[in-house]
Amino acid sequence: MEKNTNIWKNSMNWGIILGIVLIIYSLIMYFLGLSLQKWVGYINYILMIAGIIYSTIQYRDNVLGGSITYGKALGFGTLVIMFGSIITAVYAYVFYAYIDPDMITKILEMAEEEMLNKGMSDEQIEMAIEMQSKFMKPGLMALMSLPVVTFFGFLFSLITSIFLKKDVETSPFED
Repeated sequence: MEKNTNIWKNSMNWGIILGIVLIIYSLIMYFLGLSLQKWVGYINYILMIAGIIYSTIQYRDNVLGGSITYGKALGFGTLVIMFGSIITAVYAYVFYAYIDPDMITKILEMAEEEMLNKGMSDEQIEMAIEMQSKFMKPGLMALMSLPVVTFFGFLFSLITSIFLKKDVETSPFED
């Protein structure tokens, strides 16, 4: 019986797993009251990179027989993040629309405080917050996260694929 080497199916499975891991992490940080801390976002990126690395290694070793090109590793990692971002975008919509709709207000207040600390004028802050609040709608935030997260996943995959590619030398006498 031949293993399924379909990149779409495998990346979707790993993307779903990564998306669930990111959601669990987000919920843990939320219940601990840490979701607005900057370092939480950095850990999120580390989880994404770890997900790309782990899933690509598993795909390379268990599905492709230990060999993967740079391009295929790049594509696979990007697809994993893309599918993971779809899962997390649905979660983000549910979170901001139903679980904690006040979180958007908290985020805007935090942004306003940061602008005050930077010494911006009241007029500049008011204009910036007004502009930000137009984009801080649950549906729009979820929709905008798809290309943004996928782009970051692409960048992470560009780097990780350098280290994960593995070409198995074949004999020139094999058909």
